[in-house]
Amino acid sequence: MEMPDERTEHAAQVKDVIEWTCHPVKRRPLVSALVTVFIFVVVVIVYYATMSRALGVLAGVIMLGSLAKFYFPTIYRLTPEGITIKTTLQTLRKEWSMYRSCYPDKNGILLSPFVHPSRLENFRGTYLMFANNCDEVTAFVKTHIGRKIESETQDEKGEP
Repeated sequence: MEMPDERTEHAAQVKDVIEWTCHPVKRRPLVSALVTVFIFVVVVIVYYATMSRALGVLAGVIMLGSLAKFYFPTIYRLTPEGITIKTTLQTLRKEWSMYRSCYPDKNGILLSPFVHPSRLENFRGTYLMFANNCDEVTAFVKTHIGRKIESETQDEKGEP
């Protein structure tokens, strides 16, 4: 009879985890086509300006590399311990203790290591893009960042 208990525990664990894939190139096909044409035009201009295939290919690789988050899917996973962001070339893991505030907008939510707004948060923070899950992600993030802020406030006051 231990099986139902294990299933219940597993269901509780799954409930504490949010995972989604964000693929911006699929969301906006017209913009995707225009960006692709722009990259192709840049490659052609570089080729004709330098008459070097190598520089043309290099220009294409640099353009695609700089737009990798747009062209390739990103997998986000939020757990009670922290955040995992998987891109094409890297996996980034961050703990909730690193973040002190968050700022949602229509496309995603910025997790900031600063308590108050700062000009540095775009460089030090982490941006999570939504995929039709705005409310769910925002609530999950605010819950985990809120717990940390509450415990810090209690520690500063000397409360248990």
